[in-house]
Amino acid sequence: MGPRAFQINSSPDAAQGRVRVMIVDDSLTVRTVFSRMIGNDPKLELTTTASNAERAIAILRDRPVDVILLDLEMPGMGGLEALPRILEIASGAQVLVVSSLTEDGAEHTLTALSMGAADTMPKPRPGQFDESYRRALLAKIHALGGVEADDVPGHPREGTIDHGAATAISRSNAKQPEVLAIGGSTGAIQGLNTILRSLPLSFDLPILVTQHLPASFISVFARQVEVVAARRTVIAEDGVEIARGEIAIATGHGHMMVERARSRLVARVSNVPSRSGCLPSVDPMLTSVAETFDGHALAVILSGMGRDGAEGAARLAAAGGTVLAQDQESSAVWGMPGAAVKQGAVHACHPPEALAREILEFAGAVAWK
Repeated sequence: MGPRAFQINSSPDAAQGRVRVMIVDDSLTVRTVFSRMIGNDPKLELTTTASNAERAIAILRDRPVDVILLDLEMPGMGGLEALPRILEIASGAQVLVVSSLTEDGAEHTLTALSMGAADTMPKPRPGQFDESYRRALLAKIHALGGVEADDVPGHPREGTIDHGAATAISRSNAKQPEVLAIGGSTGAIQGLNTILRSLPLSFDLPILVTQHLPASFISVFARQVEVVAARRTVIAEDGVEIARGEIAIATGHGHMMVERARSRLVARVSNVPSRSGCLPSVDPMLTSVAETFDGHALAVILSGMGRDGAEGAARLAAAGGTVLAQDQESSAVWGMPGAAVKQGAVHACHPPEALAREILEFAGAVAWK
């Protein structure tokens, strides 16, 4: 596969006007506070609000929106039940789930993310709608609407990507991978599930996954990944062995790194701040993989805000490893994949189903297709 250029386009909605936002929540307080936050942002337009899912579905039939803030726990039809209909009717809109951080909340939220919701925000208690929360919420809405916030550390604007640098590199010198490392954030979980379902059990490389999620979600996320992938999945606490044919999930309280301990591969957890500001961060994982495996590794960068993973991808590619990225069209936010492309570290850029085929091909597993 020879070098290939990738076009980096701004969102049509972002280019032509403000991001259109809809709020669906049965709490009048939440609707009021979110409405005020959105209404005071010149990049956003509050199109409508709804107190229940049934009303939201009716409104969406006649009113286009770009980003939907969706509560999952509402009287009548819950947000989880309504999500498939919302995604179908509001074609092209991104859904931001506003959820509690309880274990039940994690189960429902991660199910929603697997079904196609792009991202999640915790639902704060009354009095916790502070400036930090406002900045985080608006940054996610900006990103999902195609315009990332300028003032959020670690989340540079999409427009900073240089078109001329977005060129794939040749895989002719890539080393045979001995591990698969996957990183993602906003909008990545559905793509991750697509890839894992597509890998046959005969694909027995160890699989490392760093996904940006609240720490309280990680145990639920690991259980859901194990079901989707039909292979043993562990949370990569410090010293945990990472075995062939198994999946290791980064903890929510540190970066996942790997090292060899005689004949074993074990996880190490680092809390050293990353340049991206993310915890866990994809960059330390990929840097560690590049060093531990001397470049004999395959990485995949999925949809996500910011540029986490770009530096680690560049180090892995320089060591002879292979880096694949999710394409812009299938990404909820092309921040992380786009940044890796800009670094000149990406060998191929595809939607998730095609990435699965590329993984098998790069791993020399044509017979597994």
